[in-house]
Amino acid sequence: MPVTLKDFYADWCGPCKTQDPILEELEEDWDDRFSVEKVNVDEDQETANEYQVRSLPTLIIENDDGVVERFVGVTQRDDLENALEEAGA
Repeated sequence: MPVTLKDFYADWCGPCKTQDPILEELEEDWDDRFSVEKVNVDEDQETANEYQVRSLPTLIIENDDGVVERFVGVTQRDDLENALEEAGA
């Protein structure tokens, strides 16, 4: 079951810059157990609207069943790991 973490961000977003190293470290430590899809909301407003993103950063964890978890604001690694495990990563 493929698990995806969608990272909705913007280049001008300060909290998004705080979130980046957390995601990079998590992605490195978890190898290929999940994929990260970065969505720049300024360049891809259609996808942001589809997922009803209203604040940044927004992180959405999905699997074959759909959205498992949604986080708004800077999210700590422990919370992301718990959601990824729940999603089957």
